[in-house]
Amino acid sequence: MKMTRMKNARRNILTGGFLKLYQLIMPFLMRTVMIVLMGPEYLGLNSLFVSLLQVLNLAELGVGSAMVYSMYEPIVRDDRDTICALLNLYRRLYRVIGLIVAGLGLLLLPILPYLVKSDLPAELDLRLLYLFHLAVTVLSYWLFAYRSSILTAHQRTDVMNVVTLVVSTAQYLLQIFVLWRFRNYYGYLFISLSAQVCINLLNAVRARRLYPEYRPKGELPKEKKIAISQRIRDLFTSRVGGVVVNSADTIVISAFLGLIPLAQYQNYFLIVTSLIGLVSVVFQACLAGVGNSLITDARDKIYDDFQTMTFLIAWIAGVGSVGLLCLLQPFVRMWLGEAYLLDFRVVVCLCAYFYVYEINQMLNMYKDAAGIWHVDRFRTLLTALTNLCLNLLTVRSLGLYGVILSTVVSTLVVGMPWLVKNLFENVFMTKPVWEYVKTLLYDAATAVFACFLAYLACRFLPGEAALGALGDRWALLPHLVLRFLVCMIVGNGVLWPCFHRKSAYQRGIRILKGMLHIHEKQGSSA
Repeated sequence: MKMTRMKNARRNILTGGFLKLYQLIMPFLMRTVMIVLMGPEYLGLNSLFVSLLQVLNLAELGVGSAMVYSMYEPIVRDDRDTICALLNLYRRLYRVIGLIVAGLGLLLLPILPYLVKSDLPAELDLRLLYLFHLAVTVLSYWLFAYRSSILTAHQRTDVMNVVTLVVSTAQYLLQIFVLWRFRNYYGYLFISLSAQVCINLLNAVRARRLYPEYRPKGELPKEKKIAISQRIRDLFTSRVGGVVVNSADTIVISAFLGLIPLAQYQNYFLIVTSLIGLVSVVFQACLAGVGNSLITDARDKIYDDFQTMTFLIAWIAGVGSVGLLCLLQPFVRMWLGEAYLLDFRVVVCLCAYFYVYEINQMLNMYKDAAGIWHVDRFRTLLTALTNLCLNLLTVRSLGLYGVILSTVVSTLVVGMPWLVKNLFENVFMTKPVWEYVKTLLYDAATAVFACFLAYLACRFLPGEAALGALGDRWALLPHLVLRFLVCMIVGNGVLWPCFHRKSAYQRGIRILKGMLHIHEKQGSSA
């Protein structure tokens, strides 16, 4: 089956981008409603449960990605029997995983009170809320979650995006009504968890209708099962570190600083992760195409695409960092008010986190597409251990700054250098790794310079001195718009002269034009 990679990537980016914009706006509305009607402690509690469930879902890590990776080649060959056998195996594995998650989740019940510093709302039963989350997490594995792999492997994440959009709209409307009318956190939570179950079921229905030829039946040869089992083990050890890194920060803040500081931090972090979510549309849309390219394209073409992707993500991450540095603090002031502001040093730390995260995600996309999990299996474990140790060492003395910087330092010092080494030793074997490292350093230095100039320019904007004295928070909106324009002009104005002479720039522009159906005029003179 010949895959139209450009068409699928364009479709996925358009639908995914719209969904992410929607998911960028609605969580702000929900958090605002929650703060006004319920209080910040409830926001901190939500964040804690999300992190705990990420830890519980370690049992799944590796299975989904391994199965999707295993489908790339049979899809190219149109080998339906193998795909059906993979679905059958996937279904059995998810049933077992559901049981493992249930068992591990029940074992965590006795230690729950120790993970919340004394500011839990008195009317809430911590264990009951936790069991709510656990039950739906287990059900999500048993209710046809394996069928989504067909959509992902065929680059049809646009189908899942539409399902998520429809269900999420119903979810948000019902939650706002329940909070406004009844002030009931249990009802709010039940709606949220039920929505996730609906998304799984609807994705399964759409996958069956689009690809009715794929049914969970048949058995794989023994050697293929062994290869997949090895791949899953490698993915588990490779990704467990990523989950620990993402969850440890929230759990450490809750245990050492409390739910209210956690809620304040999560207000900022929500904005950063929303921006990360927008960029992740590119990664999600291109992952299956990159996996297909690694099977069908020449090595020089693959490396050229890798350099182009590096350029595109470096530009996006650079402009995003400029925007966060100049807009994050005034946006939170306008959104929630002065009482919810954190120190500007938190903003600087989050900008560094965003840039490093995006570059690391791009490298991880190629690692996942190439399936080199075995050689990479211990990297994230060491990164996570470093991050956790730094968290515990710095949280009492540096507070939130120490928690964020621990993640940045552990990724920069341990994670990324090791990941680049693995990619060049196993995917880009004949290419000079130091040339690529110099490219990364140059791109990062350019982003830092752009951030500095944009922040300096914003300091000289009219009315900047009176920014904090405005009584009406929404009077900040015109100033915020002006800052946004400055960020776009200065950020791109610094990055363009530094990047436009690169060969990757020309390839990137051609790719973007291709995705948007913009064709260069033929026959124009050089």
